[in-house]
Amino acid sequence: MQTMSAGYQSISLIVQLNWDRIFYIAAIIAALTGAAALGSLLAG
Repeated sequence: MQTMSAGYQSISLIVQLNWDRIFYIAAIIAALTGAAALGSLLAG
């Protein structure tokens, strides 16, 4: 149980340190998906 707790704490720390990078990647993916959906609507 202690190992699982330590693993969760380390994953939590990694997420806290890289939260902005995760957010930027998610925003880029959302923008590309939205552009593709809009493009398919306008072209179709």
